Amino acid sequence: MPMITEASEAAATRRRASSNGTEFWFTSYIGPNRYRPAATPPPEPGTKMPMAFLVEQDPGTTVAPHFHQADQFQLIVGGGGTLGRHEVAPGTVHFVAAHSAYGPIRAGAAGLAYFTLRNGWDPGARYMPGARGELPRARHHREASGGAIAAAPDGLAATPVALPPGGAMVGAAMTGPAPDDGESFWVVLDGSLILDGQRLGPRSCVFLAAGEPLPDARAGEAGARVMAMRFPARPG
Repeated sequence: MPMITEASEAAATRRRASSNGTEFWFTSYIGPNRYRPAATPPPEPGTKMPMAFLVEQDPGTTVAPHFHQADQFQLIVGGGGTLGRHEVAPGTVHFVAAHSAYGPIRAGAAGLAYFTLRNGWDPGARYMPGARGELPRARHHREASGGAIAAAPDGLAATPVALPPGGAMVGAAMTGPAPDDGESFWVVLDGSLILDGQRLGPRSCVFLAAGEPLPDARAGEAGARVMAMRFPARPG
């Protein structure tokens, strides 16, 4: 079964948070996180479990270079700025592998809003250069960014899917990645998506486990734009 969070449902969790001296607005969507912990003790870093939340950086703020202990996508949904050396705007998607340092993330004059989407538990950012000694000796740096990420042999992909009114995500209209061996997230960018009878507006989020059948999802009366993102397959 897909895990679904509609934007208005998530809005109730929006709160101020801070990390490494930078303050921002934080909205929880799927799974526990460092600002909304689970009732049980947190699992080991990288343990398979979905995490999804929305970060809204204040205008002119900077998140310093850092790394995480799980693979992640970031999807820009508001404002603008730079991620590393690259300018980002709504619709930009960024993937970075676990234990791969990236950044800084700089918000422009209108601030910067982005989803962070992970398929494994991560306890929080490890900031550089102080955390350099925590990086494993053998690691594989991998990073990709743009309005889409072409499908790779290991399954990594990110594709914007444009649906006409009533158009289905499954079938010919579904040109984006499906969850075969890697988990997937769908985020509604514009319009609405009807999934299991629930209407999902902009900034709504869906997680699909690896190997599960694609759900019956169709665009609402005004159509929809959805970013479909699939994680690379990992052994075990």
